[in-house]
Amino acid sequence: MPWPGSSRPAGPFWRAEQVARIDRATLRGRVQTVSGLIAPDQVGPALMHEHLLIDLNPPRLRAEAVGGAAGDITLCNCFDIRWGRTASPFNMRLDSRELAIAELRRMYAAGGRTLVDLTVGGLQPDPQGLAAIAAATGVQVVMGSGHYVQEYQDPALAGYRVEDFAMEIIGQVLEGAWGTEIRAGIIGEIGCQAPWTEQEKRVMRGAILAQAETGAALNVHPGRDADQPQEVATFVRAHGGPMERLIISHIDRTIFDDTRLLRLADTGCVVEFDLFGWEDSYYLPSDAVDMPNDAARLRMLRTLLDHGHGERILISQDICTRTRLNRYGGHGYDHIFSNIVPLMRRRGFDEREIDTILVRNPRRLLTFV
Repeated sequence: MPWPGSSRPAGPFWRAEQVARIDRATLRGRVQTVSGLIAPDQVGPALMHEHLLIDLNPPRLRAEAVGGAAGDITLCNCFDIRWGRTASPFNMRLDSRELAIAELRRMYAAGGRTLVDLTVGGLQPDPQGLAAIAAATGVQVVMGSGHYVQEYQDPALAGYRVEDFAMEIIGQVLEGAWGTEIRAGIIGEIGCQAPWTEQEKRVMRGAILAQAETGAALNVHPGRDADQPQEVATFVRAHGGPMERLIISHIDRTIFDDTRLLRLADTGCVVEFDLFGWEDSYYLPSDAVDMPNDAARLRMLRTLLDHGHGERILISQDICTRTRLNRYGGHGYDHIFSNIVPLMRRRGFDEREIDTILVRNPRRLLTFV
């Protein structure tokens, strides 16, 4: 380990029994899915930021959210739920393996082959559920590790040191995550808010140490402030993180001007536009944020490509509510493959550019170094 005198932290996130541990040499040059290690060339067209099983209800409200039923979302109210006029705890919880399997089969039929599930601590991760979904669909599912924003974190984490967070994440990659022997294949999404809390910074520093120990890529959920992605990039660089292995999510609800966008890409980090399909007028968690539509997202991709940043682009949909699933009137996990890729071709994106964004970049980032 890169620090002396550390021991496993007491807390709810470690397996009680000894489990088989793999080492970095075993991981190097491979991709770790919930089904096991695969060669990089088995990573096909990929969604790099999704959720198959998640509870997005704030923990303080989850007791009230128990008991929702499918009838809570209908053709008569799904628009009001998406717009924010009607509260639906049921909408904020994806807990059906059968539903996820049906939705992923549509994605597979449309050409998608790999999906990264970034449901981490605080969001009710379910590694065994992900493994069952992967087995039923043939999709290569990669699982995240670490913790979401502080509001969602277990109170026990308040006593964790940087080294404790690092050891926990390393264990999730090398041994198994969330009480199982199923291993994570990426770090994140590590949650940040604006302003950034001290506890979240400790998690981030732990994630950077874990990245150095494992060779995994690091995905960050930035706060809802246009300057925080740059703050995160500066922080990671200052703490020795490899910029080419840093993915900053949710750019399409955070940065809306070319100057900030290009300055961020110039740091060497990977910028992720992961809200494709979300075309409401505003960002429901913050009605001060005007949302772009998918055509505007493609214009931002073109700006990056024209400035030589093609290898620093990822796209996805960040599905985390039911109203974005096909079953409930949404676009589904297949949207990028069914709709966006054909639109990219019509708008002049060439096949190499599309392949770089959907295959080559994910393949590189999911391969351990």
